[in-house]
Amino acid sequence: MVRAPLVAIVDDDEGMRDALSDLLLVLDLACRTFDRAEALLAEYEPGLFDCIITDVRMPGISGLDLLRRLRSFDAPTPVIVITSDTNPNACSQALEEGAHAFLTKPIEDHVLLGHLNSALAR
Repeated sequence: MVRAPLVAIVDDDEGMRDALSDLLLVLDLACRTFDRAEALLAEYEPGLFDCIITDVRMPGISGLDLLRRLRSFDAPTPVIVITSDTNPNACSQALEEGAHAFLTKPIEDHVLLGHLNSALAR
């Protein structure tokens, strides 16, 4: 039996976590939410998640630092980075670190879903 894709959502904003989770659940995609990068890393195992969606600015480990840490694993999970920061340096840094996509809030559902489908198809 094939398991459904599992997406991790990492964002310190509860409202954003809930909105993303609701969107994925409506699309029959399983997801787990984490309020900090440290919480995700405590449970992370390569292959557990099929994609990770993370905010850039969070207390403790930032989304970009999380991306760097995830890249150190042999089979890195695709990461979609989201932010309200329009700093072009953050975008270029995320993409250089291997982010699958870099999206600025507010994010249109169809744009996120296009990147998510592309990440899950890998």
